[in-house]
Amino acid sequence: MECRTKNIPNKIRRYGRAVVLSFTLATMSSYVGAYDRQLEHPPSASLMVIDAFVFRPTTLALTAIGGVAFVLTLPFSATGGNVEEAKQRLVMEPWRFTFDRPLGEFP
Repeated sequence: MECRTKNIPNKIRRYGRAVVLSFTLATMSSYVGAYDRQLEHPPSASLMVIDAFVFRPTTLALTAIGGVAFVLTLPFSATGGNVEEAKQRLVMEPWRFTFDRPLGEFP
């Protein structure tokens, strides 16, 4: 008898990678376009609306996901000695991107 539960962690890992890759590719083109427009002139009203209704909720959700990931990986970060780095990457960077920048402006 073959054990089918042995490959479940690999399937979850592949699914997670696929989700992250899909989200990155979907948002990358609009982010690059928004950045190019910002270099030329201040953000337009439509860019502000897109930021307010697409990017901010998405980055808020990613902040929450990063917070959960930080808490779940805290024992490993503590033993590895990189709790502060994990906090910065998983929680603080998404938080700052969501709340500490003007509407319609992308770094």
